[in-house]
Amino acid sequence: MNEQEQVVGLLEDIKTLLSHTKKVMNVEDLAQYTGLSKSKIYKLTHLKLIPMGNNPNIRQKFFDKEKIDAWLLGEPDLSDAFLEDQFNRSLIKNRK
Repeated sequence: MNEQEQVVGLLEDIKTLLSHTKKVMNVEDLAQYTGLSKSKIYKLTHLKLIPMGNNPNIRQKFFDKEKIDAWLLGEPDLSDAFLEDQFNRSLIKNRK
């Protein structure tokens, strides 16, 4: 790896670290921060199983980093089986 590639790599690392200091994150930031896929994040938001902003005037989802940290430390069940079960229950409930 040449010197220019090393500098570019360091700059990308710095950019990633700085993005983790944001107080408010969007889905893209949250996926990078937590390592969760965007689809899993959207499932969690649909099921209201993840803390998020509730401004009805904004369609985009936003997340408070402090609340996300507390939620993650609370060891939420993020398994695909659990989310699928919750999603199915939500569908059944909405059909009634």
